[in-house]
Amino acid sequence: MKKVAVIWSSPNKDGLTASAGKRFVEGLTSAGAEVEEIHLNSRKLEHCRACGNGWGSCKKSGVCVIQDDFAEIYKTLAEADGIVWISAVYWSDMTEAFKVFFDRLRRCDATKNHFLAEKRCVLVACAGGTGRGTLECLTQLERGLTHMGMRVYDRISVVRYNKDYILPVLEKAGETYANTLETGFDMYY
Repeated sequence: MKKVAVIWSSPNKDGLTASAGKRFVEGLTSAGAEVEEIHLNSRKLEHCRACGNGWGSCKKSGVCVIQDDFAEIYKTLAEADGIVWISAVYWSDMTEAFKVFFDRLRRCDATKNHFLAEKRCVLVACAGGTGRGTLECLTQLERGLTHMGMRVYDRISVVRYNKDYILPVLEKAGETYANTLETGFDMYY
């Protein structure tokens, strides 16, 4: 059985982003995946301090000096076979809680540890407004994951306009993703 971490961020636990995550998780579990959900807005996470002239212990030892929930979440991601990244979209970007976590993750993983390198993932961006920012958000997220050596299976945009037909698709996407993690995936980068 494959372990999948579903990491998501939205201050609204009952909104579009939460619904997208729920449907993806339903697909994962129907395919037999073991799922660990991480709601970043419910965690204690401080912003990067850029200590040590911009590169502190994260570059030297791969460990962040801030004592909060970051290390526990990072460990969960490192132990997962796959990761699903889901964020609400604000100003064409990830949520503030997502960025706080993601900035610290990149510093520890891309510069020292490389625990997430080669992990396969799926990206989901959810916008309740016009939805114009979802593509920019997905691009920004993928850029950061590429710095860590991760591989993206799919990029999914969920907006008010398409939610009625995309939410059911997310369930199938979760099932397909779990099965692909189990059987392999041939994609050239």
